[in-house]
Amino acid sequence: MKTASTKYSGHGESSSQKTHRRRDSHEKSNYEEVAIIGNGAYGTVYKGRDLKNEGQLVAIKKIRIPNTEEGMPMSAIREISLLKQLEKFEHPNIVRLLDVRHSQLNETEIRLMLVFEYIDQDLATYLERCPSPGLGPDRIRDLMLQLLNGVDFLHAHRIVHRDLKPQNILITSHGHLKLADFGLARIYSFHMALTSVVVTLWYRAPEVLLQGQYATPVDLWSCGCILAELYNRRPLLCGQSDVEQLKKIFELIGLPSDSDWPDSVSLPRESFKNKPPQPLGKYVPEIDPIGRDLLEKLLCFNQHRRISAREALSHRYFRDDLDSFRTSSSLSTSETDSFDTDGRSDTPVSK
Repeated sequence: MKTASTKYSGHGESSSQKTHRRRDSHEKSNYEEVAIIGNGAYGTVYKGRDLKNEGQLVAIKKIRIPNTEEGMPMSAIREISLLKQLEKFEHPNIVRLLDVRHSQLNETEIRLMLVFEYIDQDLATYLERCPSPGLGPDRIRDLMLQLLNGVDFLHAHRIVHRDLKPQNILITSHGHLKLADFGLARIYSFHMALTSVVVTLWYRAPEVLLQGQYATPVDLWSCGCILAELYNRRPLLCGQSDVEQLKKIFELIGLPSDSDWPDSVSLPRESFKNKPPQPLGKYVPEIDPIGRDLLEKLLCFNQHRRISAREALSHRYFRDDLDSFRTSSSLSTSETDSFDTDGRSDTPVSK
């Protein structure tokens, strides 16, 4: 993996020296931007070429973050450092971070540039291009196995993705699935404060929509929404606001009991109509009974009872696929021995 091309802070330098150094770094970039391939709440993504590596295609993500007296905020430095540490594992279901650079836009803002391996389609595009009648059950099972393997790896390193959705899941030309846009929640929060882009709510767990405490189980809710979408070829629940999304969730799984309703949220349970749960087969008619059992465990309202990625990987839905897949996995016992046996970290990360 390449090392970052500029330092993350400029202690000991005058402001003019810092500006000159950052401008030099930006002007002598090793990368050529070819085309914009994405522009959203989390920055602009370019298709680019690595000029020092025979023009190899890369994905370049540019994010705006605030400038401080010390340079880049420490929370941003910590997140990037953790992502770079993950690179040594070269996990098959995690997109590779190749390089990190930053330059000063003006007195108040820094532009952070993250260079990733280039993969030309995400899961949303993959599903759109899939001819009728859609993906077969074996292919859906294979994609879910890869998705959960990537999520399990992140959770084993105490990383919560927080925004799993088809647009953040990349599919290579060989059918390999890789997770992108993880581990940068604080950096993205900086960027979003400087922009006005709406974030998709359709894959967000109830505890996030309720603005309560949450941890790794939020990603398993998102996996459940994605599993349903692989069968239906359309999103499962499409609310336009936090409250509307919660209403759609409760129309599906029923209104949670008083004992399951979190104490730490301001929105009372009485704000919603008391509805019984609906049969999942009504919402996802093509899924088989074993797949439906996994989906029910993923779409459990109570995050403490929601299935973990480790547990989901052992679900009978995957039958014999797991043993053959584990032989190519880069997870090792030493990476996860500090966790519970189900690979879950319930330490709250936000409120």
